Amino acid sequence: MSGAGEAGGVWVLADPRAGTAAQAQGIAERLDVPFRVVPLEWGPLAALPLAWPSLAGLSAAVRAALTPPWPRLVISAGRRAAPVSRWLRRRGARTVHCMRPGVGAADFDLLVIGRHDGARPAANVMPVLGATHRVSPAALARAREEWASLGALPGPRVALLLGGPVRSAGMDPAAALAVLDRVLPGAGSVLATTSRRTGEAAGAALAARLSGVPGVLHRWGEAGPNPYAGFLAQADRVVVTADSVSMLSEALATAAPVFVAGELPGAPRHRALLAALEGAGQVVPLDRYPAAPPRAPLDESGRVAEAVRARFLV
Repeated sequence: MSGAGEAGGVWVLADPRAGTAAQAQGIAERLDVPFRVVPLEWGPLAALPLAWPSLAGLSAAVRAALTPPWPRLVISAGRRAAPVSRWLRRRGARTVHCMRPGVGAADFDLLVIGRHDGARPAANVMPVLGATHRVSPAALARAREEWASLGALPGPRVALLLGGPVRSAGMDPAAALAVLDRVLPGAGSVLATTSRRTGEAAGAALAARLSGVPGVLHRWGEAGPNPYAGFLAQADRVVVTADSVSMLSEALATAAPVFVAGELPGAPRHRALLAALEGAGQVVPLDRYPAAPPRAPLDESGRVAEAVRARFLV
């Protein structure tokens, strides 16, 4: 829930990037208390490594909107939000921050950092597998009901979640088709989605190859309801590309086996993430598809929320 701030309330500093904002909001949504979402907009100074508590990186409009009463608890994510959170801490807030803050790590009450980032152990550091997110057990239950029609598709239902290179014109269509062709044999139906980074060419290639295959293809930017949560809720297997920390983490909220496709040479953080997830028995490389050991859903957002509630709200 979200709403106006109140004395002693909870604020979520929402980065403009949806995946980053979801890390903070996913924790807040599990606290079972009202909270205010503060959408952040960056000004020219946001790109600088601001080493002190400051609102200098914000746009003038957002700075003007930050007024008392100040919150009791602030939840933020991403390097650019860190100086804002620290500024609010100077006004009495307790601070929970996701991802490395850049500087001032000791200036947070709790840092939620992925194990793949290799943070040094500290009293205020809480390591997590992957990243926190908004795909909670309750959200999956709602999606299972809302998208019940997907459950009527032939099984096994394979959810295919495609990302793409972080800095690129899009995913190579041949690479996208190679992943699809790996999962098509034995699939009763395919629930495929592209992301902002996948690109039009790969999306068009998928659409052509999936013509006549039972299932649904949702291409990024399409009008109408987004079935992404329904795909996760109704999938018997999930295949996700290795580039997206968010999609990998969200896939692990399901009880389905999760297979990881692709490599990212020169991306040590992603390689470390995959090693941590595979070591914990949470993911399996796509070359072993469809064999996978049983796994339990991973609920790091709930675990963090429980710690936040116990430390700062009770």
